[in-house]
Amino acid sequence: MEGEAAMSAFANMLEARGVTRRDFMKLCGTVAAAAGLSQLTVPQVAQALETSVIGATKGNLYPVIWVEGASCTGCTESFAQAQTPNAAEVVLDMISLNYSETLSAAAGYSMEEAKEQTIEAGDYILIYEGAIQEKWGGNALRVAGKPGTEHLIEAAKNANAVVALGSCAVNGGWMGAKPNVTDAMGVQQYLKKAGINVPVVNVPGCPANPEWLTSVLVDVVLMKLKPADLDLNSEGKPAGIFNQTIHDNCERRGHFENGEFVYEFGSEEEKKGYCLYPLGCRGPQTKSNCGVVMWNDRRSWCVQAGAPCIGCCEANPNDPGQNWVEVNTPFLKRHRSLHIGDWDVQPTTIAVGVTGLLAAALVVHGFGMKATGRMDGGADFEKKRAWDAKHPEKSVGTYEVSEAERQKMYKEDTGHDDPNATKEGR
Repeated sequence: MEGEAAMSAFANMLEARGVTRRDFMKLCGTVAAAAGLSQLTVPQVAQALETSVIGATKGNLYPVIWVEGASCTGCTESFAQAQTPNAAEVVLDMISLNYSETLSAAAGYSMEEAKEQTIEAGDYILIYEGAIQEKWGGNALRVAGKPGTEHLIEAAKNANAVVALGSCAVNGGWMGAKPNVTDAMGVQQYLKKAGINVPVVNVPGCPANPEWLTSVLVDVVLMKLKPADLDLNSEGKPAGIFNQTIHDNCERRGHFENGEFVYEFGSEEEKKGYCLYPLGCRGPQTKSNCGVVMWNDRRSWCVQAGAPCIGCCEANPNDPGQNWVEVNTPFLKRHRSLHIGDWDVQPTTIAVGVTGLLAAALVVHGFGMKATGRMDGGADFEKKRAWDAKHPEKSVGTYEVSEAERQKMYKEDTGHDDPNATKEGR
């Protein structure tokens, strides 16, 4: 009876928010897929959501701190711009967002005090958005009179887990791209340097898809998984989301296999929805499930909208230099630019330049041959290779033999004259 009462209360909550049961189950399916779970687990996910949300209404909210580093707040905007009413809003009833510089209504001293109290109490998740700027003692970014690096250390050391949200937080993103004057890097790398051992879940993207964050919150908060039990890959990213390339699930992959490509925007091939690989699509090298989860409540995504993937989820948390901006620009070119000192150049430009130099060298060589008369038949060439002349039995080349030479060779081989010898041979 108690379970039925909880389900009834949850159903009333959905109805009050204008969310149908069907929409809610679709959300559960999305969460299961994002978490790398079988669709057979959807009822279990739904039950976990129902139980946790009903518990949250009775004061059992899970505290979350959301800190902004060097960022454009794009990931916050992505998460906050969910359509209303939306089933994902129900999930948000499970957390208490105790601190957020962008979303909090409070500001100044009262908000900083709320953060300090949450950190002191412990048992919370830290969501960190943006890059860490280490230069000048962390003073490249200051908040509330303290270096930005100090804010991260204070919030991370007592957290159950840290979610590095967005490519900037994973490995520096835009900030970590060359020339990286502020020594920007990702959360995981900085915490390791600072000696803080806390689980870090890396969720790249520029911005990150809100459903990816929802999936992590469901895993940690609702499914009662410890951060150490999460299914993360070698880069600390949720394996169910970031272990397959975009190309694996791309709706245009059939055209790729058939060799049907778009080489120019506005062409007939583009109208037919052919593969965008020649226009710089980074789908084959970028790991993410964008084509499955999509964006804007699963309405569309970059490639479906006609734009090549620019690889914004490509981020190595251990190397700021392998950020998606530096690796993938220029976006509409097939190859990345090569950095030679302060000079950036495309490989195709180098190839064209080398080809031009070779062509010029051949032209100069031709003029030289003409000037020396070697093209007029005046140059002498060996009639017979020196080796072949000294070693006729091992001759490499094939030569015309005079009748006299043939008769001589015949006599050396047989011991007598050739009866068919001609007068010339004799």
